[in-house]
Amino acid sequence: MASEPVSSSVAETPSEMDKHIVRVLRQRVGKDERAAKQHDWYTASILALRDEVIEKWIDSTRRTYDSRGKRVYYLSMEFLIGRLLRDALSNMGMTREFEAALKAHGLDLAALEELEPDAALGNGGLGRLAACFMESLATLDIPAYGYGIRYVNGMFRQRIDDGWQVELPETWLAHGNPWEFERLESTYRIGFGGEVVAEGDGVFWHPAEQVEATAIDTPVVGWRGKRVNTLRLWTASPLDPIKLDAFNAGDHFGALAEQVRADSLVRVLYPADSSPAGQELRLRQEYFFTAASIQDIVRRHVQYLGDIRTLPDQAAIQLNDTHPSVAVAELMRLLVDENGLEFNEAWDICRRTVSYTNHTLLPEALESWPLPLFERLLPRHMQIIYAINSRVLREARKAGCSDAEIAAISLIDENGERRVRMANLAFVGAHSVNGVAALHTELMKKTVFADLHKLYPDRINNKTNGVTPRRWLQQCNPGLTQVIRDAIGDAFLDDAEKLADLNAHAADRQFGERVWAVKRANKVALSDYIKKTMGLRLDPDALFDVQIKRIHEYKRQLLNLIETVALYDQIRSHPERDWVPRVKIFAGKAAPSYHNAKLVIKLANDIARRVNADPSVGGLLKVVFIPNYNVSLGERIFPAADLSEQISTAGMEASGTGNMKFALNGALTVGTLDGANVEIKDHVGDDNIVIFGLTADEVAAKRAGG
Repeated sequence: MASEPVSSSVAETPSEMDKHIVRVLRQRVGKDERAAKQHDWYTASILALRDEVIEKWIDSTRRTYDSRGKRVYYLSMEFLIGRLLRDALSNMGMTREFEAALKAHGLDLAALEELEPDAALGNGGLGRLAACFMESLATLDIPAYGYGIRYVNGMFRQRIDDGWQVELPETWLAHGNPWEFERLESTYRIGFGGEVVAEGDGVFWHPAEQVEATAIDTPVVGWRGKRVNTLRLWTASPLDPIKLDAFNAGDHFGALAEQVRADSLVRVLYPADSSPAGQELRLRQEYFFTAASIQDIVRRHVQYLGDIRTLPDQAAIQLNDTHPSVAVAELMRLLVDENGLEFNEAWDICRRTVSYTNHTLLPEALESWPLPLFERLLPRHMQIIYAINSRVLREARKAGCSDAEIAAISLIDENGERRVRMANLAFVGAHSVNGVAALHTELMKKTVFADLHKLYPDRINNKTNGVTPRRWLQQCNPGLTQVIRDAIGDAFLDDAEKLADLNAHAADRQFGERVWAVKRANKVALSDYIKKTMGLRLDPDALFDVQIKRIHEYKRQLLNLIETVALYDQIRSHPERDWVPRVKIFAGKAAPSYHNAKLVIKLANDIARRVNADPSVGGLLKVVFIPNYNVSLGERIFPAADLSEQISTAGMEASGTGNMKFALNGALTVGTLDGANVEIKDHVGDDNIVIFGLTADEVAAKRAGG
């Protein structure tokens, strides 16, 4: 009898991780196990995991400094990172350990993961690509910093009222963010306006107003935890948070004006720029985060390596789209004004350090700013841009460019309202300009950058976008991951190219049945989620036909909706036919001021209401628009999709990454020959993709023909 309690206590001995989580719960959350609520355990779990991550983070940073390794600096307006708990646990190889530790307290890790809000730091493919790059850089053991803005409310949380999109603030920071570290020592003053004066041999900018940018760091864990890199986001604060004299005089709102101006810089992603005030805020935002980032990069280099001239050997600055293009002028300002370099030497250093990723062929999406606004807000940068422009135009004249070509190359658009062309600034200030899919890169050379390409024929190159298989297969589709592991082993977890070994199992009936069983389970899970959140009952045995992406005219959600109506009409007219039951699934946000895109959302919801209420097609067709599409919702939808709709007007989609996530999770692509669909087709073969519609060349010919 005496031995029983001993064996019982041995069986219940808490693991080291269990003890650590409880210690964190008590000492840092301030609760004991009895009083702790789910959110307390969630916070304690992240903080306990963070302790493990920090050791790797410090080790990674030390290794970089000790080896004097070159760093990648990735500047992006968006980082759509999604939830981090499951991602970090998986990459650190600690999921089972945490599951067991939490289970001892009657807690379910998966339920705690659901408590984490999606970080409201991005919107679409541009931001998701940036997040995938950050994870991939760490996985490849490449030292890197991501630089962006810590948006308090992101773009918006989407609600659907009577079919219409309603925009609400995304309050993802309401309960704090346990992943963050504030770095008060990395604070920089960012100026706006004022005047430029010559003093002695130098030129100095005296801004009329200044705000402080303070760094907030988040660790980014690579696969198997071999490196942890840093996502550094900037938050803004005024030099004086309150004007006491105004406050005491009774002007309580006016006294806080500087606080409000600073807050507005980091409040919203892509503030509407249809008004002059909106345009100014966007330019302020872009300069704010870019200037803080460039100052941080230069400060770090000079502090540890001394000679600013070696910057290109130690730093690779990558501009993700045109939003951070002002980095070219800011880096030149620091090199010339602050470090005393001669202009031509500074220009050589700048070009060898900076690279630029282009994401669009739409001329209206290549940012440009009214020249008076730019000159008023950034007077010194305007002078530098004029100086760069004169050098570039001299090169063009020497190369024999025509007047029309020189006008297209110029950093200043002289047609109508004079504007500063940010894409041209990024192009001339970089040594490498990449497109994001083979087709997109070739079209760049022929369309938006044709004249710049003629002047600098070796500058444009291709880097087809990608997605991280850690998040988009291993974590969001564990069932399929296990089936693949059983079939071909674990090598694909470290090298996605090894997925090609599955070709040997294509005709294996048993393997096919296991894949189908996983797909059905994923469809059941998505159906349950839609029933719970939207009250709509779906048949998991129906074909799930999915188009999820930003709502945009060129992405052709309207075409898909017309096809839906045609299908509805055919089913009602010919009920005797052997129809395959189908669920049409849509999701995505429309920019707040994009009227036509919002009408598409309204139409989708009106069609859904009509179709779903019609008993004559009840079991054969359902239409659903899932609100507030984000990373976590994508992690539910991609594994459940049977058909992937990728139907953009050919030549308009830069690459697409949703197409890759669908394909990775076993959905059949139905699409146009556009973006990365071209390369997916090359990889999977013509029999495993359904291509229709005009090619990019045919679209261009049709346009030319009116």
